[in-house]
Amino acid sequence: MSFRSPWFARVAFFSLVGLMAALFFPYARAQESNAHHLPKRIVADYGYWSKYQNPPYGHAQIPYNELTHINHAGVSFSADGSLTVPSGFIEPELNNLAHAAGVRVMLLLGGDFSGLETSGAVHTLVDNVAAFEKQYRYNGVDLDWEYPETTADRLFLVKIMSLLRKSNPEYTLSVDVAPWGGYGYDVKDLQLSLDYFNIMMYDCAGPWTAYGQLNSPIFWDTHDPAPWECQPGGSVNNTANIYLKKVPAKQLNMGTPFYGYHYTNINQLFGLCPNAATTADGTCDNTVLTVNYGTDLKQRINKRGWQTYYDPIAFVPYMVRTDGSDGYITYDDAFSTYFRTWYSDWDRGLGGMFMWSLDADYDGQSQDLLDAMYQATVGGGK
Repeated sequence: MSFRSPWFARVAFFSLVGLMAALFFPYARAQESNAHHLPKRIVADYGYWSKYQNPPYGHAQIPYNELTHINHAGVSFSADGSLTVPSGFIEPELNNLAHAAGVRVMLLLGGDFSGLETSGAVHTLVDNVAAFEKQYRYNGVDLDWEYPETTADRLFLVKIMSLLRKSNPEYTLSVDVAPWGGYGYDVKDLQLSLDYFNIMMYDCAGPWTAYGQLNSPIFWDTHDPAPWECQPGGSVNNTANIYLKKVPAKQLNMGTPFYGYHYTNINQLFGLCPNAATTADGTCDNTVLTVNYGTDLKQRINKRGWQTYYDPIAFVPYMVRTDGSDGYITYDDAFSTYFRTWYSDWDRGLGGMFMWSLDADYDGQSQDLLDAMYQATVGGGK
């Protein structure tokens, strides 16, 4: 691989971090009992729709031995508190196999928060969740609200999680929170109900930016010409700093993406999309494509007219075309995933990691990024 500055030696150094961690960082005893006696959490987002993709990814493809928790995505709720369960969502073998391996399965739940807030049907929702979880043997709830915006929203999120906790003290409860730790999260009061927070440290890049950002920097590259598109909390380091001021480290999971973004009309890192000058929102919009590591990116690494580089400050890879034509891809590979996990778990002492999403790492045979997370989890702290 090539590097865009003489600082490539720093990246080469950190590629040895898995071996060196044993020398420099003492083993940290786990704060809670995890499946397979893993010292940290590995929480996986799994969408029911992935079993209909090509290649299909369902319960049979999940390596349960490398996980502690699974968030099963696809169910939503309405303003009246009723649940909407898509056809094909119910997958009994998912829960059976997970539980046999000691892995807990949570319902990843989102929906009409504003409608529920005004309807007064929150107790109905909690009762419906309890009935669903009992019938299908779920272990709790991961709530995804993107994003609470007002004081009322802040209070309402606390109320929902408090009611869920009271409905079943044995639940595993979590919420997905934005990297910048924004106004919508009353993390102090949420701590009383939650087991942990999942920090969504990704989507710095995407159709909503005007520049070719890095999707999920580990450290912030100050060469970025448009920091406002991702800051504050625009890197693993920065967002850890924000949340550790308010939340105990053991209650934090750092997010990592198993996907990237392909900017089709620029040819360099931090390039400005030419169409941003004319789009209604001043961003790249539909010239940016979402791409998965397993099926879209793994096969392009230094192949098929693409060259991989590492940002020597952010410690994450990106691709451009070898002939200089348009095409820039920001993504994570096995090295950056390993280092992100090691840095989050063992250098910053967080409680674990989570990812979106399991299927995006699968190429029909292997799951390189999940394997890297697992190896950094089990080996990084010794």
